[in-house]
Amino acid sequence: MNRFVIAEPQRCIGCNTCMAACSEVHQAVGLQAHPRLTVVKVEDQTAPMLCRHCEDAPCARVCPVNAITHEDNMIFLNESLCIGCKLCGLVCPFGAITPSGSKPVNLPAVFEHFVPEDMLADVPASLPTTNPFLAWNVGIRAIAVKCDLCAFSDEGPACVNVCPTDALHLVEEDKLEEQMKTRRLDSVMEPITSLDDLSTLTQERK
Repeated sequence: MNRFVIAEPQRCIGCNTCMAACSEVHQAVGLQAHPRLTVVKVEDQTAPMLCRHCEDAPCARVCPVNAITHEDNMIFLNESLCIGCKLCGLVCPFGAITPSGSKPVNLPAVFEHFVPEDMLADVPASLPTTNPFLAWNVGIRAIAVKCDLCAFSDEGPACVNVCPTDALHLVEEDKLEEQMKTRRLDSVMEPITSLDDLSTLTQERK
């Protein structure tokens, strides 16, 4: 079973701390700074939406360069291999993959053959409000960005660690099996209690 992070809307307060932490830890290791999760608000409740690491991940099946693979009980995206075709984001049933990019590191402020920006009016550029799937800007290589469970960190997902209300949880197979075992035991004990009550009630009526 793949591991994944899930949120409890009843506990989430919409503070966006998880998004900030996600952006910070990934930027620190040289990955895209765009947060791997998005806090969504529905009526009066909020909750982060992020990759569920599907067992039969459609994003991995459509990637033409095999940049998305199944590794270590998770769906891993290699940002260095991604060509930015956006197919993975289009087929994701949760909308958990977002194209994002940044300018090259150490980009000079003025090139040797400098051309003023006002002379480049014919060069297309996208507004900040443009949908990331449609945006295009000169000098920026947009690639797919999705949750990687902070695989580079021994501390686990940063979003889970920083959530002030413990609204985020890392679901793993051993923990899930333990929870299911507890639920099975509880469901077995409940009928026994009911039968005892019924027996007592029957005796009282006699």
